[in-house]
Amino acid sequence: MVSRSSGSSLGDLADTVGAKLLGDPETMIRGVGTLQSAQPGEISFLSNPSYRRYLSATQASAVILYEKDAADCPTSALISDNPYLAYARVATKLFPHKAVTPGIDATAVVGRSSSIDSSAWIGPCVVIGEGVTVESGVCIGPGCVVEDNCRIGADSRLVANVTLCHDTRLGQRCLVHPGAVLGADGFGLANDEGHWVKVPQLGRVRVGDDVEIGANTTIDRGALEDTILHDGVKLDNLIQIAHNVEIGRNTAMAGCSAVAGSTKIGGHCTIGGQTGLVGHLTIGDNVHFSAATLVTRSFTEAGYYSGNLPAMENGAWKRVIARLRNLESMAKEMKFLKKNLNNQ
Repeated sequence: MVSRSSGSSLGDLADTVGAKLLGDPETMIRGVGTLQSAQPGEISFLSNPSYRRYLSATQASAVILYEKDAADCPTSALISDNPYLAYARVATKLFPHKAVTPGIDATAVVGRSSSIDSSAWIGPCVVIGEGVTVESGVCIGPGCVVEDNCRIGADSRLVANVTLCHDTRLGQRCLVHPGAVLGADGFGLANDEGHWVKVPQLGRVRVGDDVEIGANTTIDRGALEDTILHDGVKLDNLIQIAHNVEIGRNTAMAGCSAVAGSTKIGGHCTIGGQTGLVGHLTIGDNVHFSAATLVTRSFTEAGYYSGNLPAMENGAWKRVIARLRNLESMAKEMKFLKKNLNNQ
């Protein structure tokens, strides 16, 4: 456990997450920990069966778990249909985000035409351009840059060293981690007899409500239309979202993924780490790609997809792919021939 909170009773925590309590409701919980490391006064959880072997010896004062595991729990328990979700809510209650005192730090620079709500906090060395709107409860941490004509929705937080390029729109209750850049120019280049000519990037980045953007993730502005992240999108660290990409509601992407320009991703999708999507694709709702998948065509039907190949000479790669696509029919043909030979 890293730190301790002022604490909550086990009964209060059970009410918070809607869990059934087995044990003393007056037990005080002041910290969290794994089944292996938790000590008295701390709460743990069991959701992955791989860790069930640690349950019987845990020193935690309580464990959040499925009802089927309760009989083997040596301590108090919170019974939940989703222990990991219940743990997330318990940990949030025990360790709420530290409140800040509203105001603008003396080292911050704020454009005269910008509107900063009186309940917002603008931290040290922040630079805010002209025509910016910062709504109620916003926290802008040290070293952030907010360029002209941006809007930051209520209760959103820019942790530190975040850059919002001009005209970016950020919804309510968003969390943007250090080093993220929203609204930089997309990779738009035209070739003039071997020389690259920059194509002006004239769109914006628009981010919905309850979006989280990981550290050093970059989201490019649109070339003509906007790059859009809808409500509830969750992006891990070191992700690249290119110009004119659209990501649907509640889609989550793991670290080091990349989406090329103008690809549309539906809602409630999951994108595994290091997955790459080429440009101009359409990905439907509830589509899930495992880690390191190379996505080179559209997938409009819900489902789970995987696949990648090491790099090789392009012509050889095309031949391999063509043969792989025929493997099923070849296998059936070989099975048929083998059966006929055995019957002769």
